Amino acid sequence: MGREWKGVRAASESSIEINFRYKGQLCRERIKLKPTPTNLTRVERFRAAVVLAIENGTFDYSVSFPDSPRVEKFCPPQIKTNVGHYFEQWIARQKAHLKSSTWTDYERIVRGQILPTFGNLDLSEINKLILRQWCADIESSNKRIANILSVFRHGLQSALEDGMVLTNELHGFSYRRKELIKTSDDVDPFTKEEQVLLLAALTGQARNLVQFALWTGLRTSEYIALDWSDIDMKAATCSVSKALTQNADNPEAPKTRSGVRVVKLLPPALAALKDQKQHTFLQGREVFQNPLTLKRYTGDKQVRVMMQAAMKKAGVRVRRAYMTRHTYASMMVSSGEPEMWVAQQMGHSDVGMIRRNYGRWMPEAAPDAGQKAVRTFG
Repeated sequence: MGREWKGVRAASESSIEINFRYKGQLCRERIKLKPTPTNLTRVERFRAAVVLAIENGTFDYSVSFPDSPRVEKFCPPQIKTNVGHYFEQWIARQKAHLKSSTWTDYERIVRGQILPTFGNLDLSEINKLILRQWCADIESSNKRIANILSVFRHGLQSALEDGMVLTNELHGFSYRRKELIKTSDDVDPFTKEEQVLLLAALTGQARNLVQFALWTGLRTSEYIALDWSDIDMKAATCSVSKALTQNADNPEAPKTRSGVRVVKLLPPALAALKDQKQHTFLQGREVFQNPLTLKRYTGDKQVRVMMQAAMKKAGVRVRRAYMTRHTYASMMVSSGEPEMWVAQQMGHSDVGMIRRNYGRWMPEAAPDAGQKAVRTFG
């Protein structure tokens, strides 16, 4: 039987031919090797690497086949474009495709991280050595560095598709540094006593908003975007399908599919809504208004200012307004509510986030836990 066709064949007594598709065209190249079984296998592996590089967008015809007449066709003289010029245009184009909050973060990364270091370099001068040194100098967590690299990678991929570079140097590139173990975390919920003091320091719409936030676990951007049409008082549910961030003119869809959900309204949350009806229900739109403007909150900054003033007045240690969400989660978990139910209420797709952030509030194991094993094996 003949050798199975794998895009590789003996072309002559001293050469092997491989073929592959690149930019929609069939390419045939010869490699000067005697077509022995060993060499044919070696060339098959080389071809597989070429195909993979083409799929990943990292293939450079001039590197793999420097003597090929097709190099001039597929690798025309590169247009010199510096990073600053290209990324200024690129970030402007992204505004039409990204959510306002996401685009704002992209812009901050481009202007605050990428351009100060790479702005005057040509796109073709970026390489992994420079990138690795740059990452080592960034004073941020591994998570933040990964976010910065993600934006940079996205921009370079666009440059590749625009024909401005031959390869995306960030394809497959990652960077992690050794981080110290945190002695504390960002989860600092309000105690039962602090909740009483905080609510006592508030009145009217502000009090209703905070009580609702404490007993639903909604994100700040979610509860300020709520309309009365999202509330079903009879079924005691709240539909969460949009969020309003500081940088958006109008409410936008949540970032993840699990963020769209129906939240069960517990009695304290329902009580807050019943009292809130006297303030905004007849207007028929937003549930919560800024008491200072009698209009919908325009972002979390206004809520943060209101809550921090209330915390100081109540003598409660000042935290972020977002801590109402952590408070809800810790109350649910410490009371033994099902983890998956808590995750769904909060807009998580699984219980992983719940266990990582709130595991220490989970009820202790039953007193007799482990005794069956002792009786069997002890």
